[in-house]
Amino acid sequence: MHPNEELIHRFYQSFRQRDAEGMVACYHPEVVFSDPVFPELRGPSAGNMWRMLCQRGKDLQIAYRDVQADNAQGRAHWDADYTFSGTGRKVRNQIDATFVFQDGLIREHRDHFDLHRWMGMALGLKGHLLGWLPPVQSTVRKQAATALRKFKP
Repeated sequence: MHPNEELIHRFYQSFRQRDAEGMVACYHPEVVFSDPVFPELRGPSAGNMWRMLCQRGKDLQIAYRDVQADNAQGRAHWDADYTFSGTGRKVRNQIDATFVFQDGLIREHRDHFDLHRWMGMALGLKGHLLGWLPPVQSTVRKQAATALRKFKP
């Protein structure tokens, strides 16, 4: 197995155990993370997002597969099953991740998923009907950014 494949496995195994520090140890100090909710987090902010999610995800279940990597880049698919704390609704988020490596660590991590679909699961009817609208998606991003700013690891 390529060392960067092992790195991705270590990252997701840590996530499965809600070991945010193990996840952060896989990241380069200047990591850039992005997904549809957190469009760009750099360095410590990316680590704090994982700390927040691991701490708050009481029933979080992670499964991952299709890990591939070479010297420069990698990818994986992962699924997150959890209860969205804002509404108490069950969510199954299906995510495709891409990675760029530097110095044996993850330098860039980009998660891709259907935000409208996620909003339908997390928010119910409002998310189904309005989750495709940019202002509604912007509100979700602002709420997430505020929660991350207020989070104390």
